[in-house]
Amino acid sequence: MKTRLVLCLRWCAIGWILISGILGGLNAFAQEEYKFDLSEIEKKPYHIGGYLEVKPFLFVLDRDAALYKLRFYNQDEGKTTEAYNGKVQIEGSYEKGIARLFTRTNFDLQYSYLGWEHTETKHMIYEGYLALKPSDSLSFKLGKQTLLWGKGYAWNPVAFVSRPKDPDDPELALEGYVTASADYIKSFAGPLKTISFTPVLFPVYKDFRNNYDINDDFGEADHLNFAGKLYFLFYDMDIDLIALIGKSKTNRLGFDFSKNITSNLEIHGEYAFIKNQKLATMDSRGSVSQKTFDAENFLLGARYLTTSDTTFIFEYYRNGAGYTHSELEGYFSFIDTGYDLYRSTGNNSLLKRALRVTEGNYGRPSPGQDYLYLRVTQKEPFDILYFTPGVTTIMNLNDKSLSISPELLYSGVKNLELRLKGAALFGQNGSEYDEKPNDYRIELRVRYYF
Repeated sequence: MKTRLVLCLRWCAIGWILISGILGGLNAFAQEEYKFDLSEIEKKPYHIGGYLEVKPFLFVLDRDAALYKLRFYNQDEGKTTEAYNGKVQIEGSYEKGIARLFTRTNFDLQYSYLGWEHTETKHMIYEGYLALKPSDSLSFKLGKQTLLWGKGYAWNPVAFVSRPKDPDDPELALEGYVTASADYIKSFAGPLKTISFTPVLFPVYKDFRNNYDINDDFGEADHLNFAGKLYFLFYDMDIDLIALIGKSKTNRLGFDFSKNITSNLEIHGEYAFIKNQKLATMDSRGSVSQKTFDAENFLLGARYLTTSDTTFIFEYYRNGAGYTHSELEGYFSFIDTGYDLYRSTGNNSLLKRALRVTEGNYGRPSPGQDYLYLRVTQKEPFDILYFTPGVTTIMNLNDKSLSISPELLYSGVKNLELRLKGAALFGQNGSEYDEKPNDYRIELRVRYYF
């Protein structure tokens, strides 16, 4: 573990030297005199913007890890592998009267270890909807939208109608779902200052004959589901009551809250109850079983800002629909068995069996049951303008494995953002982070906004 930490710190030191070497030149551009233009503050009926991103990766592989064997069993990738991602995200809106059209599209170009002949290009509409606001208290939306429900930073147990975040990078934009929603807001004088209600119609449909679908990756097809959120601002505490009812997924109820204790300390939490949760498990012999149970997920967290502009975000996440340490160990053990069979006979049937149960089960983000999350960032240390270093740690409390991800962020040039980020994974054999395909990862994200 010490060797891994030293290597990770060495890479971060190299990144620090690289970024520090260009900070002086970039700050000269960052401190140009700002010219005031009245036309910039005039409200226009349309808006268009977005960003262009380039992100190369370097992975230091763990050839003894179970998930390395599952992914690369028929290849020899050596000790390292690279990947290159390019992205263009464009969003635009147009307003006229009570109506507003909004769209956000995403173009991805992904180059991986398979080579340029296997380069994957993706184009998808993250959001695209029509919004109507006939009054200040009532609005409607129809189309593809991202409903960001929940108060957590890294996880959101009550986000019943959105895709899960990546805890390693929770601020990434998420693809939405096609829904119809309304929002009614009412304000009061007294302890209860605001109340709002957001009903949502959520269709799931699949037409195999015409290859047409709506939200088919959400759950069981050919059902109309109903979701809703009831919001209160009560004694300066944000409270949401949330529900999802339908047949595409089992019924679920939850609530969340957020409260500013002081001007620099905020606490938040979420609780979700999921009826008849299904979980597929694989033991060390490869036997697959499915259990059905009522799951309870919850999150408690806090955000604290010091007088020196250091931000701490801390969260505990209980994933009642996750796997125990022994269940993860059994899955990893079966992969090892399948890999040994492939090496000795060329028979990959056991590995294919493991692959079938991986997606949506063991392969989802945070498959365990108990996690701790800590993120610390420091704004402009040593008086370096527009520079924010940070470090993020995620620990699986059940097997004591963890990831440590230091990063350096610089945004001193207009419309340009640079982020150098590393990750090192630690754990005992059979633990979640030790069995991932790489021991270390380093990435550089260059993002230009327009």
